[in-house]
Parts: sequence; structure tokens; C-alpha cells
Amino acid sequence: MFDDGCCCTGFANDFFMSENIIHNTVDFVKEKLEGAEAGHDWFHIERVWKLSKKIAAFENCNTEVVELGALLHDIADPKFHDGDETLALKISKEFLEGQSVSSEIIEQVLFVIKNISFKNRGEVPENLSIELQIVQDADRLDAIGAIGIARTFNFGGFKNNLMYHPEIQPKLNMTKEEYKKSQGTTINHFYEKLLLLKDLMNTETAKEIALERHDFMLRFLEEFDKEWNVL
Repeated sequence: MFDDGCCCTGFANDFFMSENIIHNTVDFVKEKLEGAEAGHDWFHIERVWKLSKKIAAFENCNTEVVELGALLHDIADPKFHDGDETLALKISKEFLEGQSVSSEIIEQVLFVIKNISFKNRGEVPENLSIELQIVQDADRLDAIGAIGIARTFNFGGFKNNLMYHPEIQPKLNMTKEEYKKSQGTTINHFYEKLLLLKDLMNTETAKEIALERHDFMLRFLEEFDKEWNVL
């Protein structure tokens, strides 16, 4: 009986410790991303976090890795830091070590952060962890649908890109370097990335959500074309 009681106490302590780390991570991310571009701010992180938890409920995974990966995945997005892809890993590692997170968990969270990006899809290992698959799906879901449309035009305005130009065609199958340097139109971004995401989802839950969001984007593009051409 005493052994069982000790096990329960240990489990409870681990649970509350994990909850405390998540709470501290939320506070840390909110502070770090204060004033960030609206498509990559705390509210983006919060949506990805919630979507990750929704997907994780149907998968056999380490939920702590999923939550921490979701919360920290854009802590230093390279596009806002001169293309530096190491900064987010450095910041996340230092923060998690300061929270006394185990080295095993830290390694898995950093794996998520390093490999989540669309532009890096040609460089990721073949066997992705389920935790990475979940957070990647959640991040990609937030890039499509109504929110995805809003984020795309917000970022296009942030970069002062053209909304659309009939003589500028989408560039398909860009290399990583071409993608990073692309100054294409906002509408072209749908064809260069957003409309591809439905077929890149990993989990069944994300695939179902993606279908509706994908269809919404197609309807938007159809209406945009009609209005642009005054049909």
C-alpha cells in the first residue's frame, strides 16, 4: 500500500511540475513575442498550441513535448532574424534548461522546432516523431482557411508585396533559398505554398480539418479572380 501511495504521489508531482513548466512557457512566449508581426505573434502560437492539443488527443504521443514544441516553435522565426535558423534553438534550449526540463525532453522539443518549417521539408529525416507530426500539422492548419488568408495578406502588407499582378506567375517547386528570397505576390503564395498544405498533413485529424479550410481558400480565390477582373 505504501509503495502504491508513493507512486501516485510521484505521478502527481510530475503532473504538476509539467503544468507549471507549460504555464511558465506561456508567459515566456507572450513576453518574447510582444509587438511581433500579427501573423506570427502570441495569438498564432496560441492557436497552434490549441490545435496541437486537439490533434494529440487522438494520438499516442508525449503531450509535454507536443505542448512545448507548439509554444516555442516560432520563438525566433528566421524570417524576422536575418534568416538565422539557430537562434530559436538556442533561446528554447536555454529557457528549458532554466526550467529544469530533462535533456531527453529538450532534445525532442528542439527536434520539433528545427524540422517544422515548410521551407525545410526537403531536409527533414524520413521517420518523423509523432510529436513533430502533430505540431507541424497544427502550424500548417493555421496557415490555411480563413485565418490563413488573413495571415497571408497581413504578412504581404508587412513586406509591402503586391497583392496580385496578372503578369507575375507563381514559382512552383522552389528551392529553400529561392523560397526564402521570394518577393512574389500574396496571391501567388497560395499556389506556391498554401494550396499544397492539405496534402502534406500527417495525422488523420489534421487531414479532416484541412479539407474544409482548403475548400474555403479555393472559394476565396475564385471570388478574388471575379472581382479583380470585374466579371
